Amino acid sequence: MIKWLFKYGAVIFIFNTILLSIEQTYSIGNQVFLLLMALFAGLLLVNPIQIKNILFHKAFTFFLLLNIINILYFLLFHNISDFEAFKYLIARGIQFSIISVSIFYHFEFYRSKFPTLIVNLIFFILIIGFFINPHIFSGRYSGIIWNPNMLSSFVVIAFAFLFLKKDRKTNFQIFMLFVFIMIALASGSRGAIVAITLAFLIKYGLSPRNVVYGIIAIISYFIVLNFQIDTSLNRFSDQSLLNDRVLQFQYAIVSIKNKLFIGYGLDKYAYIDKSLVPYFLKGQIIGAHNGYLAILTQYGIVFGGTVLFIIFQKSYNVLSFFRNSDDSERIYLFIIIYTLIAASYESLMTGINEFNTILFWFSLAILSFSRYKIEDEN
Repeated sequence: MIKWLFKYGAVIFIFNTILLSIEQTYSIGNQVFLLLMALFAGLLLVNPIQIKNILFHKAFTFFLLLNIINILYFLLFHNISDFEAFKYLIARGIQFSIISVSIFYHFEFYRSKFPTLIVNLIFFILIIGFFINPHIFSGRYSGIIWNPNMLSSFVVIAFAFLFLKKDRKTNFQIFMLFVFIMIALASGSRGAIVAITLAFLIKYGLSPRNVVYGIIAIISYFIVLNFQIDTSLNRFSDQSLLNDRVLQFQYAIVSIKNKLFIGYGLDKYAYIDKSLVPYFLKGQIIGAHNGYLAILTQYGIVFGGTVLFIIFQKSYNVLSFFRNSDDSERIYLFIIIYTLIAASYESLMTGINEFNTILFWFSLAILSFSRYKIEDEN
């Protein structure tokens, strides 16, 4: 049982974020999350030497550094009565431990089979969503997921995982790719266009094939604009990528300046200080909508800047090492690049139970571990 949980803990954790994104299964997902946290915390305590060798492995050093930063920040700016901050501290530490241990014990599974599981599960959720909510082009489509942007996040990741696989596609897989693109556009998420474009660039680069695809995409873009439907293309044309985010950014920056050095606390991720927002704008200002600003708001400029430095350094290291890879690594390269781009208009990299965010940390860890395995073999 212990070995099984060590191997598949990351699978459970990542898949559970999908349950937490469906209103009907949110309660179940919350219970699974708490149970997984408790079980893994216990296993870490009863296997200290074995776990220590994994958590201190040089491939996972960046997780260790981030945990140390969280501990130092908590000790300096929180006290034990700050229960929400303490929960974030523990949850982040256990999350990083689950990812590290699962990759260490079951590397080949996560390298080759795990992406296929994600693709199949998300496709299955889309099918269920279609039967429950078949009105794809009547407003922004969300299926059974609570938010259209969240649905888009699931779908574009599934699309990229399947599209970037080196294997020859079956007819059914080609059909799945078509469904993923249609649902991504129907969600009305402008980020879907960024993700799909990135997937093509990673696979084909600036090749003649991509030029042809680009021409087809431009023609399709103008055709879709003639229809009065709320797709990603229509919203991109009407609003651009960032126009409704600028106000959020402005007050995130105001919040950062208000507590420049100490931040607002570990539990204040994706946060804007509403006391700094004029009354007539309070309904429009929701959150930072920017992962980088969110981290600075949460930690302050010193600790937050250090967190961002670690993220950028580790991202650069794995991206430069695997930049010419055409194997399964490029699937995880997509997640890293897309998250770094999407974090400029979404509050990614900060939360505990967000699908794209968890996959980002997971992708950094598996590519880091893969790099060290290759270097050790050489």
